[in-house]
Amino acid sequence: MIVNASDLRILSTSHSHGKKHDLRLFTESKAMIPNTTIVKADSGYQGIQKLHTNSVIPIKKPKKKPRTKADRRHNRKLSSQRIFVEHVIGKLKFFKIVSDRYRNRRKRFSLRFNLIAGVYNFELGGDF
Repeated sequence: MIVNASDLRILSTSHSHGKKHDLRLFTESKAMIPNTTIVKADSGYQGIQKLHTNSVIPIKKPKKKPRTKADRRHNRKLSSQRIFVEHVIGKLKFFKIVSDRYRNRRKRFSLRFNLIAGVYNFELGGDF
């Protein structure tokens, strides 16, 4: 899911059948993000810098060494900027299509999820 940080609108969604890694789903969705846009992703997108040069992800802890204060500061700042996206995901979980197992036709999952995202965007108000 791609969310605009300024107004918290859902811009794009993508889905897959079964389990799929976040980065693979991102590459297969072929989401066109301009290079001027800063992408703030979570640790599930390790390697996104190769696809989008202007992206930021949390810094991993080195093996058998503690994380430095600068790395912890960077990760905390990034997570404080990303928390709004997690809040959007939490609001979508109210509809149970994301949080529970989907037991209807797979063919309609994408349509229903996009409709729920549209309802969420509509409730935010403002101009479209």
